Amino acid sequence: MKATTVQPTHEHEWEAAPGLPAALPPGETLLWQGSPDWRQLAVHAFHLRKIGVYFGLMMAVQLAQLLSTGQSGGDLWRPMVVSGSLATLALGLLALCAWFAARTALYTVTNKRVIMRIGIVLTVTFNLPFRRIAGASSLHHGQDSTDIALQLYPDDHIGWLHLWPHQRAWHLKHPQPTLRCLPDGQAVGELLLKVWRESHSGEQIVTAGQREGEPSLHSGGVLA
Repeated sequence: MKATTVQPTHEHEWEAAPGLPAALPPGETLLWQGSPDWRQLAVHAFHLRKIGVYFGLMMAVQLAQLLSTGQSGGDLWRPMVVSGSLATLALGLLALCAWFAARTALYTVTNKRVIMRIGIVLTVTFNLPFRRIAGASSLHHGQDSTDIALQLYPDDHIGWLHLWPHQRAWHLKHPQPTLRCLPDGQAVGELLLKVWRESHSGEQIVTAGQREGEPSLHSGGVLA
């Protein structure tokens, strides 16, 4: 079977409805819409916390070096203020990017497909019919949010850069579109499982690769 590349729909000036490139056809109904939590996206997709720890360690090393050379007064605090200001600016820009990424993203679930409208500068919309989704896996970020990664069949492909940061980490060869940092991720997972089973009724189930400790979307399992 010839491989298929999933082409994005570009949305520049209008949408038929929020998150939808066109009005839903007869027989298709809207079941859920939602967006990532930007704070959780900043931590888990943009790694704000890890980068903050890195900057803190680098500033501690800088302070120790200045003290070891006998610096004091203005010679001590001026370079530390500069380093702290630059670190704060960098973290602020990362947080702003996360806010924009979450604000411009809208995930939609209907009884036929999953629709991902994403993009900060150039907005694109991906239509993912349930019959083209082989499986899914969930990743919980404590009690705050959940990622739901969708595994496509091998014949379908979406570019990793087209999805970022709405993709499963480290899956470069076969990118998995991911509903990132959903506050109501458990309920969305249960909804996806229900509709996915209905779409694949009577077919052989293809189980998605799952993350350690997390269930896959398959017959008898749950996305929790």
